[in-house]
Amino acid sequence: MITINVVMKMKKVSLILSTVVMTAMVLIPCVTVAQDEVTIGKQVWMVENLNVDKFRNGDPIPQAKTDEEWKKSGENKQPAWCYHENDPVNGEKYGKLYNWYAVNDSRGLVPDGYHIPSDAEWTELEDFLGGESVAGTKMKSTDFWADYLGESGNGTNEIGFSGLPAGFRTYFGSFSSIGYSGRWWSSTEGGKYGPWTRVLGYGSGEVYRKSQLKGEGFSVRCLRD
Repeated sequence: MITINVVMKMKKVSLILSTVVMTAMVLIPCVTVAQDEVTIGKQVWMVENLNVDKFRNGDPIPQAKTDEEWKKSGENKQPAWCYHENDPVNGEKYGKLYNWYAVNDSRGLVPDGYHIPSDAEWTELEDFLGGESVAGTKMKSTDFWADYLGESGNGTNEIGFSGLPAGFRTYFGSFSSIGYSGRWWSSTEGGKYGPWTRVLGYGSGEVYRKSQLKGEGFSVRCLRD
C-alpha cells in the first residue's frame, strides 16, 4: 500500500512539473541570439548579411519569387525580399536580398540598436582599411569567391568583415553573379541612378562605389548605432 501511494504521488508531481514546463513554453517568447559583431576602427559591424523577413514592428516583408513579382514591387515602390535563385539554402549562407524600398521603409528593416550604413560610413570603413583601392581584399571572406584567371578570388578577411559573394537581383527579376560579386546598400540617395552601394568583385581588391536602381536586390549589412 505504501509503495502504491509513493508511486501515485510521484506521478502527481510529474504531472504538475509537466504542466509548469508547458505553461512556461507558451508564455516565454522565442529568444533570438544576436549575430556576432566585429569592431573596425570606431565602427561595430555585424559579420553576417541581414536575413529577416519582418520589419522591426513585426509587419511581414513581402517575398517576391517570380520575375514579375520582383519587377512589380520596384515599379510600385514597394518593399520586397528574396533568396538568390529563390533557394533557402542560399539564404543560410548569404542572407536575403532586399530592394531599396525595404531598406528605406519607415517601419525599420534592421534590429534595434543598429542601422543601415550611410555612404559616408562605408567610406569611413574603406579609409580605415587603406582606401577603396585595397580595402576590398581585406573585406572579402576567405572562401566562396570564384577563381580569377587561375587565381583565387578570395580575400584575406583580416579585419573580420566576412564579405560574401551573394550576387544580386536585377530590376527585371533575373539573378546574377553569386560567387562573383557582393553588393550592399547604403542608406544614402543622391547617385545618378539611385542610392549609393558598395560592390566587391572576385577579380579585384577594390571596393566600388556605385549608384543603383531602387528596384534591384542587394545584401544588407548592419552597423551598430
